[in-house]
Amino acid sequence: MLLEGSCHCQAVRFRVRCPHPYPFNVCYCGICRKTGGGAGSAINIGAEAASLEILQGEGELRSYHARMEGEDGTISRSNAERRFCGACGSHLWLFDTRWPELIHPLASAIDTPLPVPPEHTHLMTDFRPDWVMFRPDPEDRQHGGYPEESIAAWHARLGLADSD
Repeated sequence: MLLEGSCHCQAVRFRVRCPHPYPFNVCYCGICRKTGGGAGSAINIGAEAASLEILQGEGELRSYHARMEGEDGTISRSNAERRFCGACGSHLWLFDTRWPELIHPLASAIDTPLPVPPEHTHLMTDFRPDWVMFRPDPEDRQHGGYPEESIAAWHARLGLADSD
């Protein structure tokens, strides 16, 4: 499925091919909550990194590598690069060098209508603050950390093939 997206101020516009377009993951980790500005983020739309086309505003793009704190208190830099609009601060996508073939646009940045997922995966729930409303549907899956099921495997399990 070909998706088009943009930031809030429209300075940045992009297009990406996405064989796994259902926004089914809701992440509760502190990085997603704070960079996404919400209680949980539907971030993991699986797109083809090579297909990313910046239609407008390449000069406005900024990047951020999250600060990771280890169990022993050591601080490291995340492999994941989060791309934002430098003008309005909208988080647009995530790219991680460990999976160079993938890019993960945020559902909130996509302007193309997205398909409604038949179930959701709530991940990193061990990091969900008490103030965050949490009412998963009975068919939803919940994980304290990262699930083993990949984005592609989730789509395959539910028979949700690329519609484009």
